[in-house]
Amino acid sequence: MPTFYHNGAKNKRDAIWAFYKNFVKANFPLILLKAKVFFVKMRYYRRIFNKRKGIDEMSKKMRSNILLLITAAIWGSAFVAQKSGMDYIGPLTYGGIRTFIGGLALIPVILFLNKGKSKAEVKKTPEEETAEKKLLIIGGICCGLALFVASTLQQYGVSYTTAGKAGFITTLYVVMVPIFSVVLRKKVRPIIWLCVLMGASGLYLLCMTDASFKLQFGDTLVLLCAVGFSVHILVIDYFAPKVDGVKMSCIQFLVAGAIGIIGMFIFEEPKIDAILDCWLPILYAGVLSSGVGYTLQIVAQKDAEPTVASLLMSLESVFAVIAGAIILHESMSPRELLGCAVIFAAVIIAQLPSKEERNEKRLKAQDN
Repeated sequence: MPTFYHNGAKNKRDAIWAFYKNFVKANFPLILLKAKVFFVKMRYYRRIFNKRKGIDEMSKKMRSNILLLITAAIWGSAFVAQKSGMDYIGPLTYGGIRTFIGGLALIPVILFLNKGKSKAEVKKTPEEETAEKKLLIIGGICCGLALFVASTLQQYGVSYTTAGKAGFITTLYVVMVPIFSVVLRKKVRPIIWLCVLMGASGLYLLCMTDASFKLQFGDTLVLLCAVGFSVHILVIDYFAPKVDGVKMSCIQFLVAGAIGIIGMFIFEEPKIDAILDCWLPILYAGVLSSGVGYTLQIVAQKDAEPTVASLLMSLESVFAVIAGAIILHESMSPRELLGCAVIFAAVIIAQLPSKEERNEKRLKAQDN
């Protein structure tokens, strides 16, 4: 004879199911109330979490912006170091040694970043690793050649012009890069042509201070240097997505430095006493501008908005003028300051995102 439970069920499973069924019927209003309280609490805690997350993201962005501002200050004041270095040694000696030191300064950065890499990364075949190393070396050499030409022109130019002028003329590469991209069949926004016109107008106000429509020798060299840096950026743009950017930067510094040192022995007469007397400008431009500046840029751009990052780093030219005025006691006429302002405006406008980029960013934010 089957055993019956107190609720009339024939087996234990039916008895348990009947118990829960009766319990829910008897306590349904209380269960519903507790569920409502639970979801209200969850909504409250989620709001608190999102608010805290937003605060953390804001603090990260603020820290990134401060680091980028420091980077711009280091790079801007490096023009003063370059100008000061010419009081002791020649352009090739200074450029070769400081660039080579910059490459050495990036080695600890590479070791530090390699430690932080995840061990779960996809392992590559020996053939893939060999091909990547080959591309890394080729990219480093090409970037190093472009960097040597651009930095050497800049170093010679700084010898004949002020640090402030050199800083602003050099930033014209921001406007030049999209123009040179036309050769690579890349689309150029219409606003860029306005920036080109503004850059040319600012250059005229800054450099052509007399009635003769003629650039000064030092300003011409720095303008050519801006062209060189435009080519340098396009070369980086080609190789950087395919290889490790920091390693390629280290190789390019070492290559540019090695070429400069070779040229130093061929075209100049370096003296060890003069090089030792110039130790501070060399180390500042080599270690701080290359090693520390590049590291801060890498760390900061992880949490920074790309547009904000580029705009903050554009302040390099402003810091060059400030550092030149404070340290070297350089001064500019109102006309030259107006030229600086026009060039700076052109650089800022050239980096602002287009309407399509803003819409794309808004859609991504909505999806997240």
